[in-house]
Amino acid sequence: MLVFSKKSLEFQDRLKIFMDKHIYPNEHAYAQQLHFAEDRFAPIPLMDDLKHLARDAGLWNLFVPVEHSQYCDHGGLTYFDYAPLAEIMGRVLWSAEVFNCNAPDTGNMEVLMNYGTDDQRSEWLTPLLQGNIRSSYAMTEPQVASSDATNIELAILQDGDEWVLNGRKWFITGAMNQRTKIFIVMGKSDPNNPNRHLQQTQVLVPKNTPGIEIIRPLTTLGFDDAPIGHAEIIFNNVRVPLANVLLGEGRGFEIAQGRLGPGRMHHCMRLIGAAQRSLELAC
Repeated sequence: MLVFSKKSLEFQDRLKIFMDKHIYPNEHAYAQQLHFAEDRFAPIPLMDDLKHLARDAGLWNLFVPVEHSQYCDHGGLTYFDYAPLAEIMGRVLWSAEVFNCNAPDTGNMEVLMNYGTDDQRSEWLTPLLQGNIRSSYAMTEPQVASSDATNIELAILQDGDEWVLNGRKWFITGAMNQRTKIFIVMGKSDPNNPNRHLQQTQVLVPKNTPGIEIIRPLTTLGFDDAPIGHAEIIFNNVRVPLANVLLGEGRGFEIAQGRLGPGRMHHCMRLIGAAQRSLELAC
């Protein structure tokens, strides 16, 4: 029978204490600060305060897998050992960010850990691990069934020493947030390749790159998910250096599977935590 490691059990206890002391008592204050914010996608002061407390408590970057232990102070955790921590954090929907364990940043950091170059990690992974910036993963598109990522149509074509991006994305999580600085964008660089899984490429695109137009925040069932937000974005002749490619041309689908696999576990465990707490409150 599988049992959680001693490290995981210790983190579970410490995380529960932190939630009792700092998260649950601040739920109302968080809602109030968001409600009265001039910009719903601006950083919330309370969140920054709680992040400092979490770092001081050694509850930071808990998601980092053991194979990338060099990127955290706690030596990394297996996905099995991290699962109950995600469940505990999920009991308050916004609390994962307090511990720098929030989507889409966790998945994007794992992409950079697994597939990034040293220069890419230095420029983008380091500030993400420090919680100084945020990021987005731009895959979903409005005109195709994006649950099958081979359908995406945004063009990523080489022109000299640059990639040129043209297309439309939507429901891009985090793109509205003021602290988001980098997009990981998936598109097609070789649409005629007979192997549908080798048509895609992923590139790093700074949010302030000319040609990026954020159209609007999108809602689901009336919720805009501020301060994170999910945007509709147009890429109009957006140019980035060839060095911004991740892993290599034609390997975008491979990266997507490597990224989304762990993310499924992160999301489902947080949602189990939310469902469990909802049941407790109902009872």
